[in-house]
Amino acid sequence: MKPFRAFRVFEEGGKVHGKQVEATLDELTPGDVVIKAAYSSVNYKDALAATGANKIVRHFPLITGIDVSGTIESSSDSRFRPGDPALVHGYELGVSQDGGYAEYVRVPADWVVPLPPGLSSIDAMAIGTAGFTAGLSIARLEHNGLKPSNGPVIVTGATGGVGSVAVQSLVALGYQVTALTGKDGEHDYLRSLGAREVLSRSTLQMGTRPLEKAVWAGAIDVVGGDTLAWLTRTMMYGGGIAASGLTGGTELHTTVMPFILRGVKLLGIDSAMCSMDERRLVWQRLATDMRPTALRTIVKEITMGDLPQAFDTLLKGAARGRFVVKLASQ
Repeated sequence: MKPFRAFRVFEEGGKVHGKQVEATLDELTPGDVVIKAAYSSVNYKDALAATGANKIVRHFPLITGIDVSGTIESSSDSRFRPGDPALVHGYELGVSQDGGYAEYVRVPADWVVPLPPGLSSIDAMAIGTAGFTAGLSIARLEHNGLKPSNGPVIVTGATGGVGSVAVQSLVALGYQVTALTGKDGEHDYLRSLGAREVLSRSTLQMGTRPLEKAVWAGAIDVVGGDTLAWLTRTMMYGGGIAASGLTGGTELHTTVMPFILRGVKLLGIDSAMCSMDERRLVWQRLATDMRPTALRTIVKEITMGDLPQAFDTLLKGAARGRFVVKLASQ
């Protein structure tokens, strides 16, 4: 196989930087399955890994990218055959295993998810790790009793990757969705995704009491910090919060009152290491009843050369929707 394009991250002089390089299959970390990549995406974790803003990459140099979609090129595992459409996300991809920012990706067979019927390779990465996290959040909330008749569901950080997909998937399932955002110029965008109400973080009155007015039947939170604390105080009886982010801080200052007087459930969401059975189930739902209603409208397609700018945009909190990286050669 000829050399192919990849985005590899290096550590030199104590600083982390990435650049597009030529790679060969022999250079990739070991695996049972080789995927001819079509698309990847840019997630907040990718931006942290590729810039050294957080110590995510376990060793250098490494091809980053925590998700990828394409077709099976070769496999030593009988579960997969050349030409099968597939995707991979999470586990150690782009962390200690060479990741998705390459034209060819090699991974352990146990990490590979067959692409569900009804989703193309670009659809899969328009959803990507961020959208899967949204889908997993909804599935876990429903497992804990959430249903549309319970009341409104709030999505925080709603213009980002997780939030943009969460709003659409909740709307597809019949929920009444409120979007919370710190970007006052994006209210129309969020309404176009189906949000019935949009709240501005800059004017939000959080209150200080252990329990505030009960408003939300469910919440999908990517912000953490004070926003998550406020959510615990404003949930309806038996309501659930799916927490998957920390852009607003890692500390949580609240009391036990919401949990013991209102039965509030706080569900931690980690998409990287969830079981393959749950992974397949959520992807099946993202292709069917949970399919985002306006998926292509949230996508900005970029090339491998555009990755540094995309990372910068995410780290500045200025991203809207999803960056999808086209990997396949013309």
